[in-house]
Amino acid sequence: MTRPYAEVIGDPIVQSKSPVIHGFWLDQLGLDAEYRKTLVTAEELPAFFTQRREDPDWRGCNITMPHKLAALDHVDDRGDVRGGIGAINTVFRAEDGTPVGTNTDAGGFYAPLAGFDFAGKPVTVIGAGGAARAILFALARMDVGPVTIMNRNTLKAGVLLSSFGLKGQALPLQPAAAPSALLVNASTLGMAGQPPLDLDLGALDAEAVVYDIVYSPLETPLLAAARARGLETVDGLEMLIGQAALAFELFFGAAPPRDRDDELRDLLLA
Repeated sequence: MTRPYAEVIGDPIVQSKSPVIHGFWLDQLGLDAEYRKTLVTAEELPAFFTQRREDPDWRGCNITMPHKLAALDHVDDRGDVRGGIGAINTVFRAEDGTPVGTNTDAGGFYAPLAGFDFAGKPVTVIGAGGAARAILFALARMDVGPVTIMNRNTLKAGVLLSSFGLKGQALPLQPAAAPSALLVNASTLGMAGQPPLDLDLGALDAEAVVYDIVYSPLETPLLAAARARGLETVDGLEMLIGQAALAFELFFGAAPPRDRDDELRDLLLA
């Protein structure tokens, strides 16, 4: 007997916490469905979507590195995500069975910042990959001031700035952050198994917010340095849970129990 399922795909995939999050919500709501993790290489991506189109139990997937851009070529783009964010992190099965791409990263990123006002204030973003695209998309709608992108490839970073209509500058990775009211690490630097992100935060505003989307480890050196300066911080679980909540509703047609977030965080940190 089969039952509905969704999954997360990527390469590597062992580090993903998405099955814990979605599994927790499914259990809390008593839904007869499951959520899996599936290793999919770049070469396997076209065949993956061909097979899933034919599976009536498949409800969709979350997408992690390195497929957030490439997956757009294999799904419907009914919301013109390609022309907006330019990358997808979620594919859901439409009523007619068609896989449709969308991006819940932007909403997941913004949710913890909803109580802050960054209008006209300088922002620094580290990285220029798929996650950075969603973050810049959100920042453009927050009416922030000049944005500094720090990235190894400054040409790529500069193109991203202009594609989202943001004013600012693209700089190579440097030992110190530019003066900012919001600093976002949208790269894999600081993630377990990746090079560290050692950044001098001395130029940040006294009331700046430091946001690190890395969630393994949860307490990154960047966040530790920010807390040592008494700055407000947002960790990677905030965005991870926020984007997952939007995807969960698309997959399973029910809102997740966000009143249980404290329990969920404890489970993710166990």
